[in-house]
Amino acid sequence: MREITADNLAALAIGAGILGTGGGGNPRVGMLTALQHVKAGAPIRVVGIEEVGDDAFATSVGGMGAPVVSVERLPRGDEPLNALRALEHHLGRAFTHLIPGEIGGANSMRPLIVAAQTGLPVVDGDGMGRAFPELQMDTFTIYGVPPTPGAICDPRGHVAIFDGIAEAQTLERYARAVTIQMGGAAGYAFPPMDAEQLRRTTIPGTITLAQRIGEAVLGARNGRGNPIDAALAVSGGRRLFHGKITDVERRLEGGFARGIVVIAGADEDEGRTLHIDFQNENLIARDGQGAVLAVVPDLICIVDQDSAEPITTELLRYGLRVAVLAIPAPELLKTPEALAVVGPAAFGYPDVAYEPMDGVFGVGAHG
Repeated sequence: MREITADNLAALAIGAGILGTGGGGNPRVGMLTALQHVKAGAPIRVVGIEEVGDDAFATSVGGMGAPVVSVERLPRGDEPLNALRALEHHLGRAFTHLIPGEIGGANSMRPLIVAAQTGLPVVDGDGMGRAFPELQMDTFTIYGVPPTPGAICDPRGHVAIFDGIAEAQTLERYARAVTIQMGGAAGYAFPPMDAEQLRRTTIPGTITLAQRIGEAVLGARNGRGNPIDAALAVSGGRRLFHGKITDVERRLEGGFARGIVVIAGADEDEGRTLHIDFQNENLIARDGQGAVLAVVPDLICIVDQDSAEPITTELLRYGLRVAVLAIPAPELLKTPEALAVVGPAAFGYPDVAYEPMDGVFGVGAHG
């Protein structure tokens, strides 16, 4: 078990922003909220999956909705906490542990915030190893954890409880519709998990991985190294492209931020273009001739070309000079069961075959 410090939060925000592949909510907003709790003396404890006892009862907490909404309408800060309490009341049982549903963006921070608010420890792991836009796309439900009971809560304290829903895709439809009526963003708590389910379905060590990526980036900035190379060395990824954003088409549709970003190449990529489709998160990268260079579930991350500061999809704009990184997906996302839910066809690309990129997710995190 270890305790999260203010310095840890700064690094974690950078690493989670990179792993978020453009989604998960703006990590800086979540980091500032978590930092307030740490400065006020509230402990935030993180435990390894191997430290979880057999009597553990855990759930994922975070936020759902379009990332752009979280910037235009800042959360109150207790939405996931209220969802957690509502779910506990519904179950008649208290949780012993929290876990991120995704390590990407602000949803890496929200469990830490709830940990500070409740005193509960956070498991070092998550259900995606990145960010995905839909509820059924986590390893918890992919590998058999029932998606309900669950709860969502809006900034006014209005709570919706979902129960008796056996299919995660159905929960996604219902919860997304209610979230839209809540203004496009809500806090959530689901699914409940016992110790066996937690151990079997969690992608382990991702809070530590995000922190190590951020520490490597900050160290490179301070030591005049190359922050992008530092991030890639820890994450196990490679540089895919770099250049200037020349066009962004972005729209809010069905509760998601959808669109395409076009990047004109610079230096060794001069004369080339890259097109990236996104649905909250970056999904597929193609060159100017339409050839696929990287595709979900592998991670496609857009960062500032000099600082490696992550750039989420709601912040993409003309003129930004960026690097595009590709990071191999965790092994739990590469199985036939997972690819049926998070592979290209699940996002509307039935003719694109998933060919895993070389490398190992987080290969340098413990080096």
